[in-house]
Amino acid sequence: MSDHHHGTKPPSDKALRVRALEQLLTEKGLIKEGAVDAIVDIFEQKLGPKNGAMVIARAWSDPEYKVRLMTDASAAIEEFGFAGFQGEYMVVCENTPEIHNVVVCTLCSCYPWPVLGLPPTWYKTAPYRSRVVIEPRAVLEEFGLTIPDEVEVRVWDSNNELRYLILPMRPEGTEGWTEAQLAELVTRDSMIGTGLPLTPDALTKGETA
Repeated sequence: MSDHHHGTKPPSDKALRVRALEQLLTEKGLIKEGAVDAIVDIFEQKLGPKNGAMVIARAWSDPEYKVRLMTDASAAIEEFGFAGFQGEYMVVCENTPEIHNVVVCTLCSCYPWPVLGLPPTWYKTAPYRSRVVIEPRAVLEEFGLTIPDEVEVRVWDSNNELRYLILPMRPEGTEGWTEAQLAELVTRDSMIGTGLPLTPDALTKGETA
């Protein structure tokens, strides 16, 4: 599914107004075409997820921090200075060889902004929000993620009072890696549960999180 198409719901009035304003500013030469999309992409893919990647890398490399993260995620995440709106009440769910976790917000698009930035477009679509609860394996397949039958898939529903972050399994072959190196492997989707971290080989080949 990669910014995956789940339906043909027309854009909201707000989205139409934003597009109209963007077009006007572009026509007047005040911004370059695609500038708004580029800025949104930075917040979706780079700035926010890098915060979460730091948290995950610390949990992979520091057992004591991992205990704090699993016990009181909000406090542990705030140790990095990541806190505030949309990140007040956090719970971390750990992926294991037996369990794969995935996050959704069935009511709207509640999302942990301090650690993941802005939610991707597909996360906010009605088809994702409804289908991942009913048929999570099929939806994950559309993201290119096949979960073996023997692995349990758990779906966590974020809401106004609680937001979830997935702790993915640490990739093999990373023994002795620094936190900075480990953070390069953490993808946004792996922290939502719709993807996995990069492997060391993938990182070497130039793939990005």
